Amino acid sequence: VQLQASGGGLVQTGASLTLSCAFSIRGTELYSMGWFRQAPGKEREFVTTFGRGGSGTLYADSVKGRFAISRDNAKNMVYLQMNSLEPEDTAVYYCAARPTYTAPTNPSQYNYWGQGTQVTVSS
Repeated sequence: VQLQASGGGLVQTGASLTLSCAFSIRGTELYSMGWFRQAPGKEREFVTTFGRGGSGTLYADSVKGRFAISRDNAKNMVYLQMNSLEPEDTAVYYCAARPTYTAPTNPSQYNYWGQGTQVTVSS
């Protein structure tokens, strides 16, 4: 399984971006998904996770109400819609997957990772 993240860029505070994560295989509905991010000098952190079949969607408090995860199983894609971006959102964003029902918030529990896409929010 290979994941390809894209859609990052340089934006101003308050702007929106949509990140995409493409799966290399069909059957993405069998995977639980997560978006994580890593800022310079910091550990990789949970942003949002999405359980298989839509169960148990979780958001970090810092992005709740601003970010939304979604998936299109027909296109083998997962998205992260990011609104009202803040400088604190600046990081490399990664999509991740695991072939289980549950979607934990611990990044070490994910089997497959995309290469990351840079999001930079200027003040």
